Amino acid sequence: MKLKKNIATSEAGLIFNPGTGDSFSVNEVGRDILTILKENITTEELIGKVSEKYDAEKMQLERDIDDFVTMLHEYNLIDD
Repeated sequence: MKLKKNIATSEAGLIFNPGTGDSFSVNEVGRDILTILKENITTEELIGKVSEKYDAEKMQLERDIDDFVTMLHEYNLIDD
């Protein structure tokens, strides 16, 4: 999966989809995930990279990332 090319992000955690005009804000973890998603990466690789930076239980991290990725899909911000 990968963040769509036309999606704009900022270091402050703002996301803008010029195709729809929608904008969103995310916290620090969400911002880090978006940065990682600028590469073509699998869900497992994403979980591994996030777990390297944040101290969290793997099961909780997997659920949180799955929820976040689902939200990104719903708002049409990432490609599979």
